[in-house]
Amino acid sequence: MPLFDRREIPPRTSRANDPETSLAGIERQACSDGEVVDSLVGAKALMVVRSFAEYARAPSELWSASFLVSAGDFYGGFIGGVAASAMFFRRHRELAFWRVADLCAPAIALGQAIGRIGCFMAGDDYGRATRVAWAVTFTDPDAARIGGASLGVPLHPVQLYESAVCLGLFVLLLRLARRTRMAGDVILAYTLLYASARFGLEYFRGDADRGFVFGGLLSTSQFIALVMIAISLSLLVYRHSIGFGRAARRAPAHR
Repeated sequence: MPLFDRREIPPRTSRANDPETSLAGIERQACSDGEVVDSLVGAKALMVVRSFAEYARAPSELWSASFLVSAGDFYGGFIGGVAASAMFFRRHRELAFWRVADLCAPAIALGQAIGRIGCFMAGDDYGRATRVAWAVTFTDPDAARIGGASLGVPLHPVQLYESAVCLGLFVLLLRLARRTRMAGDVILAYTLLYASARFGLEYFRGDADRGFVFGGLLSTSQFIALVMIAISLSLLVYRHSIGFGRAARRAPAHR
C-alpha cells in the first residue's frame, strides 16, 4: 500500500487528469527544471561558507574528489531546495504548492533518518567525547580520513540520535498528514520540529568544522534552526488565524 495516493495532489486548475499534474509528472518536471541540482548546489555552498577559512587557504579543495563526493550541509540543501521549489511553482502555477510540500515532508524525514546512518558508518558529523554507556569508539583510520572522527575516543553517537529523531518525525508526519485539514501543516510541522530537535542535537556534536556564529555562541546549524523555527511557527499561526477567520465568516449567524 503506498504511503500517499497520487490523487492527493490536486492541481489548481481543472487539469485533474493531466499526467503532468500527477506525482510522477511533478517529479519529471522538477528534475528537468534542475531543482535537484539546486539542492546539491545549496548543500555545497553552505559547506563552503561554514568552512570558508579552510577553503580560502586551499581553494584547490573546491575541485578535489572529497569535495565533489561530499553530500554537503543538510540545511544548505534544504534552503537551496526551497528556493528552487519557489521558482518551480512560480513556473507551474497550476500546482497546489502546500499540498505538494506536505507530500514531500515525510519523505525528507525518512531520507534524513537513513542518511544519518550513513554518516555514522563513515565517521562523519560525529559526536563529542563522553562517558555514557552507549558511547561509540571509532578505530578504523577511514573514519578519521573521511569524516574526521577522533580515533580511540568514546563519542556520543549523535548521528544515530538524529536518525532516531527523524524516524520518529517520519511516523508523526504520516499521522498528521492523515488528520490535518489545512494544506501546509505537514511541511511546516516538519520544519518546526526538526529545527527544534536539531538545535538541541548540536550540543552533542563534536565536529568543529560545522561552523559557528556570534563568537562561537551558536553553531551555524543552530542559527539557521532558530530562523526556521521563527518562520515556520509564524506561518502556522498566521495561516491558521486566516483559516479560522474564513471559517467564522462562512458560519451561519445564530439568532
